[in-house]
Amino acid sequence: MGRGGSVYILTNRPYGTLYIGVTADLAARMVMHRSGSGSRFVHRYNLHRLVYVERFDEIEAAVAREKRLKRWNRAWKVRLIEEQNPEWADLFDGINE
Repeated sequence: MGRGGSVYILTNRPYGTLYIGVTADLAARMVMHRSGSGSRFVHRYNLHRLVYVERFDEIEAAVAREKRLKRWNRAWKVRLIEEQNPEWADLFDGINE
């Protein structure tokens, strides 16, 4: 059996700039992003608010989902976030639950 993974979306504010990523360890990746050692794009736009998370049993499925989401138009991405997180709250504190 492979390792699980997560697809996630970061933003700087509700309806702000969006970043879609994938990782096998969401908590560790968030620490990297927030310390400025993650993605240059995330650092440049101060994208520290975790607004969407989708977990998968296999990392390969997460990678495939990330690729699909990146091709979506912005309105679809916003709708996806709002279905799970209508307040655009920062989900970071709940990711280890």
